[in-house]
Amino acid sequence: MSQFSFLPFKNLASDRLLLRQITPADVNEIFALRSNTDVMKYVARPLCKNLDEAMALINMIEQKLRTNEGINWAITIKGSNTLIGFIGHYRIKWEHYRSEIGYMVSPEFQGKGIISEAVKLIVDYGFNEMKMHSLEAVIDPDNIASARVLEKNGFIKEAHFKQNEFFDGKFIDTVVYSLLKKQD
Repeated sequence: MSQFSFLPFKNLASDRLLLRQITPADVNEIFALRSNTDVMKYVARPLCKNLDEAMALINMIEQKLRTNEGINWAITIKGSNTLIGFIGHYRIKWEHYRSEIGYMVSPEFQGKGIISEAVKLIVDYGFNEMKMHSLEAVIDPDNIASARVLEKNGFIKEAHFKQNEFFDGKFIDTVVYSLLKKQD
């Protein structure tokens, strides 16, 4: 595969949204998201306990960006620099031209089409900039809103894995949605 670099960082924009680089200045908003039990209900990751843990997450995001292992964008409403969510490409398998996408948004912005709009932007980036052949999203089977976002964006449910991950003392199921690049 040809050499690709996430740097210099590329902002993405739609009619309403600006997806920009996450910075240390976003620590309070990252903490608010990652410590919110409603936001994290379907995310098999521990809640952030303090601002230091939120800053460690920001540092990890920056490190993965520099090493080409992943990219995350802060989701903002045009005209406001405030992070309301974040979205990105994770678990990139360059050799297989495949990456996983993931996202979260503050409760007050849920159900407004923001994630669907942001997904369109990073799908385009994944296929046209990163030159991926396929994208996937791994979600909790009870996360109906996320399933709807993915289906609205052309993703197809490919698998439902039973008790394939262990988190917080119990085995949990995951569902995989995938999208193939349309051939010209």
